[in-house]
Amino acid sequence: LEKIVEETGLKDIQAILFDLGWSTSQLEDKKGFSFQNKEKLDMRYGDKGKTASELVNNLPKDELDFIFRRYGEEKFSNKIAREIVDKREDSPIETTNQLVDIILKVYRNKLNSDKEVPWTGGTHPATQVFQALRIAVNKELKSLKQALPQAVEVLDNLGRIAVISFHSLEDRIVKHFFKDNEDRLEIITKSPITPAESELEQNPKARSAKLRVAEKI
Repeated sequence: LEKIVEETGLKDIQAILFDLGWSTSQLEDKKGFSFQNKEKLDMRYGDKGKTASELVNNLPKDELDFIFRRYGEEKFSNKIAREIVDKREDSPIETTNQLVDIILKVYRNKLNSDKEVPWTGGTHPATQVFQALRIAVNKELKSLKQALPQAVEVLDNLGRIAVISFHSLEDRIVKHFFKDNEDRLEIITKSPITPAESELEQNPKARSAKLRVAEKI
């Protein structure tokens, strides 16, 4: 962030907005963000770093378990990680549908269900694993932790930082950062602002959004 400000010559910065969601246009890149279509397991926002496929096919079971549990809060993280390790011994897991099939197999075994794809039992079981892999691939939480203090540095006094998060881990990072820096920040939103029902009617995907705002003092 500091580098961007320096390179662009921005001055008198009064506000910085972090929107931590990802846009629907990224689905069109066919990088495996969605489990609705058969795509390569990439999940990188850019072209650098390891892909989701590389993580799935190379990380030890315990690391996969940690990623799914920590970043996705997946209740069957250990079983899914074990099933992935068993499956990749036969052939690499390279596409979204391969990973979805593994996740569904675990859920059916755990829930004694014989449902076939597409899943019709509410939230799709692959949701949390795909979220966890996306966070891990792009190091999203690490980037957020680095960006927040830089934002404080480049803001003018009385400038505001606003963060829209979509995940409990992201919101927790923002909440604690604001709290830990009360000598430099006045917290404007004592509790996070969430979407009104009228907004959710037009944009259901905003349901998990939380907005926190602080002012530099």
